[in-house]
Formats: sequence, structure tokens, C-alpha cells
Amino acid sequence: MKETTRLFLVRHGATTLSAEDAFAGATDVELSAEGRAQASRLGARLANEPLAAVYCSPLQRTIATATLIAGPQRPAPIQRAGLREIHHGRWEGLKRADVEQRFADEYAAWEGDPFTFAPTGGESGLDVLARALPEIRAIVTAHRGQNVLVVSHKATIRLVISSLLGFDARGYRDRLDQSPACLNILDFKDAVRARLMLFNDISHYADHHGRPQHNLSKWWDVPTP
Repeated sequence: MKETTRLFLVRHGATTLSAEDAFAGATDVELSAEGRAQASRLGARLANEPLAAVYCSPLQRTIATATLIAGPQRPAPIQRAGLREIHHGRWEGLKRADVEQRFADEYAAWEGDPFTFAPTGGESGLDVLARALPEIRAIVTAHRGQNVLVVSHKATIRLVISSLLGFDARGYRDRLDQSPACLNILDFKDAVRARLMLFNDISHYADHHGRPQHNLSKWWDVPTP
């Protein structure tokens, strides 16, 4: 029987911009005090899990989250550019309502298919998957039969999980969510076949999931007639 490689796939904790409905995928913001507390609690939850390695994207929020989870006794985080968040191009730093008003046609095309369409100067979901999925494969291949922590970002994680589980990635924004400092667990029997064991779990800092009010997609946010 093949050994199982377990991936603890984590979204970074809450940031100083988490409360704003703004595009900030490539913006290098720091964790908020709340985000640091979330990451610390996840670190306590995983304290007894042996970790062969810790990986994260090269942004402050993921580095800090990975460092807090790993603690001083675990391997130092290894930065991998392929794990970074989606880049929204000229939308970066703007609120969603402003983007919809200023770049109406572009925003409508992106809402219709965020997987293959990219805003000017930005990335499509396909672009993200093209760099993130090989990174995940390389990590799994390098750590066969071991436990590994990977800290990444909301869109990147949703796209990777969609691909690994064979979902239509065009609907990743509509159908998958990732809360700050949430824990996903994926077990791999080889570099490409994965089983999802846990998804978007925040029981280390909350006793229940709140109902998402925004930031999934326009399809989700528009009230049902």
C-alpha cells in the first residue's frame, strides 16, 4: 500500500483589509491582531502533528501565518512564488463597487468566467492554476509519506482544490469559500490523486461558521427573486 502524504492547506489569517470589499490579491498587507490570534490558535491545534516542511507564498500575510502556526520548534517557512494570490491587475486596491462602475464591461466578463478571463494587467484563474498546481505537485513529490503545511490564499486554494477534485473551476468563486486561517486537509496517494479530508474548518477559533454575506461572487450576492 502506498504511503499517504498529508497536506495541511491553510489560508492566511485576517488582514488589515479583510473588512473591506476590495481587490487586494497582490497587495502585500499585514495580518491584523485578529489574524495573528487565528493563526496562533491553529498552531496550537496542530501542535502535535509532525511537519516535515512548511511552505508559504512570499507575501507578509502568509509568511506571518506560517511562522505562527509552525512555532519555534518546526521548520522555518519556505517561500514559493507559485503559491501567491491571484493578481487583479488595474483593479488592485479598488473596492468592488468602484471596479464595477469604472470597468463595467471588464468586470462583467470576469464575473461570467473568472477562470479564463483576466482584468487588464492581471491574472485569470487559469494563470493561477498553471503556477500553483505544479508547486503543489512538487511539494507532495518531495515529501512522500510525510505531513506538510502549506499556507496560501483564498482564490489560489479554491482553484487548486477544484482541480485536484475534478470540479469545473469556472465556478470556484460561486461554490467554494475559504475563511481566514481556515484548515483544509488533503491526503495524496501520489502526486495527482488527492482525497479531501477536511474543508474550510475554523473550529480552532470559532464554534460555528458565519453565513457569508459578500465576497463570494455577484451570483451569490444578488438576492434570490
